[in-house]
Amino acid sequence: MGKIRILHCLETIGSGGVEQLRFNLAKYLDRDRFEQKIVCTWAVGVLPEKFEALGVPVISIGNMTSPVHFSQYRKVGEIIRGFRPHIIHGAVFEGVILGTVAGRLWRVPAIIMEETADPADRTWKGNMLMRACALLSNKVIAVSGAVGDYVRNDLHTREPKLVVIPNGVDLPVKPGPAVTDALMASLGILPGDFVVGSVGRLFDGHKKFSDLIRAVALLKERIPRLKLLIVGDGQDRGALLTLSENLNVTSRVIFAGYQGDTAPYYACMDVFALASQREAFGIVLVEAMFFGLPVVATAVGGIRNVVVDGQTGLLVAKNDPAAIAEAIHSVYMDPGRGEALGRAGYQRAEAEFGIARYVQRITDLYTALEKKRRS
Repeated sequence: MGKIRILHCLETIGSGGVEQLRFNLAKYLDRDRFEQKIVCTWAVGVLPEKFEALGVPVISIGNMTSPVHFSQYRKVGEIIRGFRPHIIHGAVFEGVILGTVAGRLWRVPAIIMEETADPADRTWKGNMLMRACALLSNKVIAVSGAVGDYVRNDLHTREPKLVVIPNGVDLPVKPGPAVTDALMASLGILPGDFVVGSVGRLFDGHKKFSDLIRAVALLKERIPRLKLLIVGDGQDRGALLTLSENLNVTSRVIFAGYQGDTAPYYACMDVFALASQREAFGIVLVEAMFFGLPVVATAVGGIRNVVVDGQTGLLVAKNDPAAIAEAIHSVYMDPGRGEALGRAGYQRAEAEFGIARYVQRITDLYTALEKKRRS
């Protein structure tokens, strides 16, 4: 029996959570049983080289300008003819469309559509396209219970075609005290500072880092040594810097920029905060939980499936910097509660969102589809 060949279809290979999940599959999926290849619209940064080092080729075909960009389907078709995948696995909007349409046109035996987004702002046309893709697919993966509700109610896809497989996070390698102390010193974080941290792309329409900055402004008198550590980069960095200046908290907000290895930065934090407008899952929340950090986050989308309010973190309404400030202040005033939230968060992350569990569930899904094909 030969290997099961998997062709992943994605949008950009960069630094996002979906790409990291595919990297973990490249790293941990049994190479004696599976052969993987990735097709994407664009490949940037260091991750493509890491895929190649693991024996998983990344093929970039260029931007997909519309769902009727037929030349892009032909490019994927050429890859399908050469690779002859048993399964095509599409994720992210463009990747799903490419995977399902090309998979059907070139008769790939099994097609998986993975819904990785919180579609709160998706247009009716987008919903119709995704519904069509769900009809064309053999299986539809939802990355959280909240996304599963969308697939059931809006895409009209039910079990057994629908399967909820929460994202998995690799256990981070925690830096030693000397490394953490040196990093904190380089960032201007002093012993005794209370550090609220956040990680993500600086696109404020999604991640709403501006609400965290406003929360810091509300807390600057109540927590005199408060610092906000923002790890990430993006199009709204300039606007966020300006907001910090306007609110007179420039000395309290640290922009660390994009970091390929975020583990040392989590080690600098006392609380992790995420003020997303929408979120399908929130991988950074699990990363923070693996560091034993209490979490303050907005109660949107899949975040509600990751963070148990009052047990592993504190959930607040979106667009409410005052509520974020109050939640942060409550943890600051009661360190014992913060430690308890962090311990419970670690236990939940280990039990529900570890990489081994994720890889096993994907392995079982691929194996079942291939078994059905051969029967």
